[in-house]
Amino acid sequence: MRKPRDYDSELKALEDKAKELKTRKVQQLGELVIATGADSFSADELAGALLVLAETKDAAKREAWAKRGAAFFRGRSRRSATASDRDTGGAQAQSGGTQSPAGGTGAA
Repeated sequence: MRKPRDYDSELKALEDKAKELKTRKVQQLGELVIATGADSFSADELAGALLVLAETKDAAKREAWAKRGAAFFRGRSRRSATASDRDTGGAQAQSGGTQSPAGGTGAA
């Protein structure tokens, strides 16, 4: 005989997972605001800028923004790898700089 499913516990587990994902998304968005330096703007300024972004239908502008964002994240991963190389010493930072692709994937 089949065991009956406990729909209530499954629903509770799904709700908990959704809440966790939403919390993580909010935290990551906050980290993004700080990482880009946008935390120096007021909430009204940030909201206005995000509204303009959300209302923009121009594909070329959105693509340009996406490329700039991707470049920002690529640059951050290189900078964090370089910063960790600097922490280990000057001579190692130079040799680590020549091996940045391998170091960059490990630091990310």
